[in-house]
Amino acid sequence: MSVLASEWLKIRSVRSSHLTVSISLGGILLGLGLAWMAVDMYDHATPAQKPGARLAELEEVVLMVPQLCMGVLGVLATTSEYATGFIRTSLTAVPKRWPVMAGKSVVVGVIALFTGSAVIFATYFVCRALIADRFGGLYQIPFTDKLPLLTALALTVPVFALLGVGLGSILRTASGSIVVLVGAVYVVPIIVGNLPQPWSDLLGSVMIGALPHEITRDTTTNTVYGSLLPPVAAAAVLVTYALLPLLAGTWLLCRRDV
Repeated sequence: MSVLASEWLKIRSVRSSHLTVSISLGGILLGLGLAWMAVDMYDHATPAQKPGARLAELEEVVLMVPQLCMGVLGVLATTSEYATGFIRTSLTAVPKRWPVMAGKSVVVGVIALFTGSAVIFATYFVCRALIADRFGGLYQIPFTDKLPLLTALALTVPVFALLGVGLGSILRTASGSIVVLVGAVYVVPIIVGNLPQPWSDLLGSVMIGALPHEITRDTTTNTVYGSLLPPVAAAAVLVTYALLPLLAGTWLLCRRDV
């Protein structure tokens, strides 16, 4: 518990932590703005245009905001200690080293879980209230039917955060870790999406963006990713995104000099 308390104190005492969480929650305002614009465009469309009007589910559009911000929070939670030299103090207080990574992961993961859930569910309810029965009843699907997908989307946010913690521990530099994080999660899927079949579907099915829909078997929205994995396999891949970098980072922390 003392390690958890220490890691919580470190994170909440750094200004960048408050900034990343605030920007993440700003995703709700982004969703509100997009919903307002969509409603205005729909209401000013001609009767002939309205039946064919389509809209992406906005909670998925704004999801990238908390994902990226919490990934950055995970990176900074680790690399800032190397930049300031405070990591030596931490490892002197906890000689076994691995509890430091475990405590940091728990604290960052919990922050990301609450932040991601707040953004996803608040955006959904805002859009449901504003959009109502427009766009073919996109937001008229019962909430209980959407709950599994919304939960799976929210869970990707702590995965990003833990991926950031792992990359930060492996690379030890904030700039390098953030570049790898953004490249692996946003650039690689674009490359995969332009590969010839069947590689596009095969590799696209293991991209983070595809996993929530595969876990819940949600087919109500189109996706640019593949959808070949069964729910259990998709859940296992999502966990792997978080655990593999963490385990590698923990192993390196225990093996190499500070």
